Amino acid sequence: MTFSVIARDPGTGDLGIAVSSCILAVGRAVPTVRPGIGVVAVQARSRRGLGTSLMAGLAAGSSPEDLVRRASHAAEDVDRQIAVLDVTGQIAADTGRGSLPASGHLVGEGFSVQGNMLASPDVLPAMSQAFTATGGGLADRLLAALTAGQDAGGDLRGRQSAVLQVVSGTPADDEDDGVRLDLRVDDSGDPVAQLRMLRNLHRAYDERDYETLAVFAPEGARDLYAALAASRRGDRVAARQALEAVRTRPGWSTWLASMAGDARLSAVSRLLD
Repeated sequence: MTFSVIARDPGTGDLGIAVSSCILAVGRAVPTVRPGIGVVAVQARSRRGLGTSLMAGLAAGSSPEDLVRRASHAAEDVDRQIAVLDVTGQIAADTGRGSLPASGHLVGEGFSVQGNMLASPDVLPAMSQAFTATGGGLADRLLAALTAGQDAGGDLRGRQSAVLQVVSGTPADDEDDGVRLDLRVDDSGDPVAQLRMLRNLHRAYDERDYETLAVFAPEGARDLYAALAASRRGDRVAARQALEAVRTRPGWSTWLASMAGDARLSAVSRLLD
């Protein structure tokens, strides 16, 4: 019914999970994440509170291996599929006998892939290989694994939802909630592809890629990003045209005036002087 990957980035210490399934809003059902503590995936016919219980065990100092062992011997959890990752990169997974075929899990160095009711036995090996072979940050490696799983067949029943989450390896505090990325596709004919689009948009916001945002941001904000992109290029005419288009939108002139001290908009204004 579901396939997922959980992992730790040894360079940054970040922790993450990516999941796809043919259920509505899988991000509500499978992942449990907590900055500075760990990541849990609870799949198949698991009781709804199991993820919370496993995360509480991690927070209390239990190892992933101990937590998975206890769950595997609990009568109420016989049908579950779980994977548990702690902040140090220790990982354990188990596929209960109630999981529907094809099902299973593969554990690697600091990551695991797991799935049940899969369309092909090739899904999990493809995910493992993709995660290992892909470079870049944790989010992109998780997404590469999820894409490989979908390309190998994915969920036997079809496609509906997906989620990608990355949190810090250090606990949240008043200055930092520890959430690096939290993207969800709740209902889609191709959720993994849509999740990739969201990841690209998230990267554009993160990296201030104004050229991309001028095309893909919500319609009401595109002219603003076009002005910022033109300012960065030193294109006075394009910046003026885009900024004037912003000013014609109801309410935006007031907003622009309130942002007079913003360095990005000051650069645009200097081009118009």
